[in-house]
Amino acid sequence: MDKEAAPAGRTPLVPAQERSRERFDRILACAAEVITEKGSDAFRMSDIVERTGIAFGSLYQYFPDKSAIIGTLAERYNSVGHDCVRRDLADMKKLSDLHPALCRITDGYVRMFREHPTMHHIWQATQADRALQKIDQDDVAYLAGLLRESLQRVAPKTPAAALTNFAELTMVLIAAAVRHAITLPPAEARRVLALFKNMLPRDLSAMER
Repeated sequence: MDKEAAPAGRTPLVPAQERSRERFDRILACAAEVITEKGSDAFRMSDIVERTGIAFGSLYQYFPDKSAIIGTLAERYNSVGHDCVRRDLADMKKLSDLHPALCRITDGYVRMFREHPTMHHIWQATQADRALQKIDQDDVAYLAGLLRESLQRVAPKTPAAALTNFAELTMVLIAAAVRHAITLPPAEARRVLALFKNMLPRDLSAMER
């Protein structure tokens, strides 16, 4: 074994050796499948053992508990989201590009949640597990940092503290709207998202009030 087991509630490091990495990834793929089928509450470590044939002892060397598995999956999906947001913000060359960029980010996250139903279950788990809540908090902070950096490029004279607050609140609202919309029937979700995108800021005037 080429890695130390992570403490409960913390995501483990990816093993360095190829064979260990393959087993690590197989465990995560199986976990995502089970979580999608059963939900995060019903998911158990024994499900991994039953489906993969990996012994409990070996499984616990990689992941000390199911929180570690869920946390690792959460960080992997978050990383994909970061890449998408970074791409969507790259086209923001002037302040008038803010609203279209925020709409693209919103639509991108809706697609991610619909294409990967596991994401919703994982998000629910991170909210319910205090040990995992920091993963979600760190994700929002990272996304807010990406938005703040883009805003600094197009509005360099705006105070940094104001941009930070604006970016954090905007990303929190986008996350909340997307997570609400995906629980609704398709037609209602489209109406809600259209309304929300119309409410997204088009400039920084709100900070001047």
